[in-house]
Amino acid sequence: MDSNPKITSLASRLVEPNHSDRSKHEEDADYDDDDALFAELEEEIENDNSSAMREQGLETLRREMARMREMKQSQYGTYNEVTDEKEVVRVTAHEPRCVVHFYHPNFKRCEIMDKQLAKIAPKYFNTRFFRVFVENIPWLVEKLSIKVLPCVICFVKGVTKDRIIGFEELGNNDAFTTAALELRLSVCGVIQKPTGNVMDPIYSVSSKARREEEDNGDVFDLDD
Repeated sequence: MDSNPKITSLASRLVEPNHSDRSKHEEDADYDDDDALFAELEEEIENDNSSAMREQGLETLRREMARMREMKQSQYGTYNEVTDEKEVVRVTAHEPRCVVHFYHPNFKRCEIMDKQLAKIAPKYFNTRFFRVFVENIPWLVEKLSIKVLPCVICFVKGVTKDRIIGFEELGNNDAFTTAALELRLSVCGVIQKPTGNVMDPIYSVSSKARREEEDNGDVFDLDD
């Protein structure tokens, strides 16, 4: 089914990346903007020519919006800091994909890694990115045998899948590119390029409903 360009445009604005340095006031404004976009999307879907879009699109849109809002509240799409050791354990154990930077503020290379991860995080909304100060998590530092900083560990479904220690795998150069770090992170699958958009499930269900309508629309009983 062909997509409605205005609906697709509105939907794409809903998943625009957050920024890790936004204030509480700015985050609240984001939620207000989301509500306004959602209302506009509802109106467009209700006025769509396809009955399947009207009947099933709204329900699917609401599910997608609820999922996106829950992920935003869980800090997806941002690069922030977690200070509590138990929270670090909880997040890495339960979130599907996490990139965690173990850092110390006195290390120049940790600062460089921070800047690069802050650029990458908004591009991969399905992966949680955050940093932890090693002095706040002594048990984890010992458990994970972290001895060299910066240390970036990738968790997939609660399991440690990969780690980047220092800059050796990034050319051992402080001026490594963001693309080089992205490529390195992608090796273990902790980041994945997004496919499609938030409207795909809506067009999928409406297309299915349309096919069913066409299949059931002309039934001829030869016995009549």
